[in-house]
Amino acid sequence: QVQLVESGGGLVQAGQSLKLSCKVSGSVSSNTAVNWYRRAPGKEREFLASITRAGNTFVAAAMRRRFTISRDTAKNTVDLQMTSLQSDDTGVYYCALLGGPRDYWGQGTQVTVSS
Repeated sequence: QVQLVESGGGLVQAGQSLKLSCKVSGSVSSNTAVNWYRRAPGKEREFLASITRAGNTFVAAAMRRRFTISRDTAKNTVDLQMTSLQSDDTGVYYCALLGGPRDYWGQGTQVTVSS
């Protein structure tokens, strides 16, 4: 059974940085990718970044200057490094394993940016 658990969320001030981690456990298909999404209050879910099993990364254009996705294969984690956070970055951040026989989602971690 695949499980994803996010961590690293919290309350930060505008301009600060935060690193989120997604711990992936279980047997993962080779053609999958770990994706980060967020849902801001009153908004639709938004794609942020992804990384494939091969290590290829993609960051949404709007986030490319401030967000970086990486992985630690020894720890089976995928990190989302966020810099220069602003109040509109507030929301629940989710990681998801997509592309396999079924999708798996974590429970989400709350990020709150105070101005």
